[in-house]
Amino acid sequence: MKRFLAVTLGLIFCLLPALGQQNSDSPKKSDKEQKTQKEEKQPAAQKPAETPAVAPEQKSEAAKDSDDKDKDKEPHFDVSEVAPVVTHHQITVNGSVLKYTATAGRLPLKRADGKIEAEMFFVAYTLDGADAAKRPLTFAFNGGPGSATIWLHMGALGPKHVVLKPDGFMPPAPYRVEDSPYTLLDKSDLVFIDAMNTGFSRAATSELSKKYLGVTGDIKAFGEFIRLYLTRYERWPSPLFLFGESYGTTRAAGIAGYLADRGIAFNGITLLSMALRFQTLEDSKSNDQPYILLIPSFTMIAGYHHKLPADLAGDMNKARQMSEEWASTAYTQALGKGDALSTEERAKVVEDMSRFTGLSKDVIDQANLRIDVPKFTHYLLLDQKLRVGRLDGRFTGTDPDGLLDTQFSDPTEPAIVPPYTSVFNNYVRTELGYKTDMPYYVFPDDENFEKNWDWGSASKGYPDTATALRQALVKDPYLKVQVLEGYYDLATPYFAANYTMDHLDLGAQFRKNFSFATYEAGHMVYLPVEGLKKMKADTGGFMDRALAGN
Repeated sequence: MKRFLAVTLGLIFCLLPALGQQNSDSPKKSDKEQKTQKEEKQPAAQKPAETPAVAPEQKSEAAKDSDDKDKDKEPHFDVSEVAPVVTHHQITVNGSVLKYTATAGRLPLKRADGKIEAEMFFVAYTLDGADAAKRPLTFAFNGGPGSATIWLHMGALGPKHVVLKPDGFMPPAPYRVEDSPYTLLDKSDLVFIDAMNTGFSRAATSELSKKYLGVTGDIKAFGEFIRLYLTRYERWPSPLFLFGESYGTTRAAGIAGYLADRGIAFNGITLLSMALRFQTLEDSKSNDQPYILLIPSFTMIAGYHHKLPADLAGDMNKARQMSEEWASTAYTQALGKGDALSTEERAKVVEDMSRFTGLSKDVIDQANLRIDVPKFTHYLLLDQKLRVGRLDGRFTGTDPDGLLDTQFSDPTEPAIVPPYTSVFNNYVRTELGYKTDMPYYVFPDDENFEKNWDWGSASKGYPDTATALRQALVKDPYLKVQVLEGYYDLATPYFAANYTMDHLDLGAQFRKNFSFATYEAGHMVYLPVEGLKKMKADTGGFMDRALAGN
């Protein structure tokens, strides 16, 4: 499967490793079973007469040397506690000067006996002179799985942000950072957390890191981080918020359910580019749902690139509504009929689908009426020899290996990763004073990361944390949820997010706890300046309402 933010943004920017492997009938063998099989395949030991005799003491020393060499091959990271770095700054927001403290460091994850197994890197911004008991505190994180929280930090919520072109496209190097007038710091203190094996977050050994690299282990790690941060920085009385992007929404929903049973409740949760119920996102031979939920996003992107007929292109808001209606009715019914669809019915679906997607009738027919993201991004601008972006359909680019030779490439990634990576590496070491030779991993330095991710409930069908969010809402009727959606996002389509929220199996009394905001943008709705400005207003208003209990 594709990662939302990490593969294609590598983002953040993307999602989902090989889920099919998690669902296979042959479960993964345990380490012990693999070891046993490996030993059974080894050639039988030679007879003593054929080899020189070795004294027991010599054997012991030889075995010890061999063990030491094997251990040296495995990376070991220093997880001893070091005091965080604290610096002081100020910024002007809406004409007011905000003086704030930045804290950069790592918090430990310990086992029951107190031994540190791993550390998670964070950067916190707290307003000076504020009453901690009344001051809101927001924990923010990106997704992947396998993406550092560099995007929300330096692109959306933090006091500094990466300078891009006004439309969010890539400027020429060198890249720079500037004060962000749209930071959320005037509304809430902020804590940006890097997931395990990203940023400067590390486990002591690769073996220990495995317990954190999965849906459940990841939620527990973030849950423990939040508990410890509240304890060490005496923020238990503070109003609490979560802000997750992409797979970070998967995590946020899980955290809300997990910590609700441990006495930690949140006033509000913001889900940006939502991915809670993966059945709405991952198509298969037995799951047509994602094809249906992608159609309105296809319509919006085709309209952006002037690929819709004139009667639709003249009013994109109306075109989007018509596309939603068609996808939910005629298209859904057609896919439901499968091979029983008549020739006349099929021809009508092909014609309508071509109108709403900008694709040729031939491509739609050859795809058996089922257009996935790689096909759409490849064929929409094929006549211009350009690939359309997955994370943000506004982006276009030439396939790096050739028009017909590149299996899949997202032009969003090379336009976003260099500016953010360059700026953050300088910012964290200079302005924040966090000096280290350790590399900052925007994405894990492990080519098998996606393959080894433990998808938990995927063994029962598809990964799902919508259930955990539902449990948190039921346990705390005051909890508010904000959903932010980009119309040009193909990684987490807005229509799929709406479908998920409409199928939480909650009574009408809970609907008042939800709010939605849409953007003329992609996965990272804050890339265009107008999107960033709107997101600040939407999120600030959401927090005000949540704190007021409205």
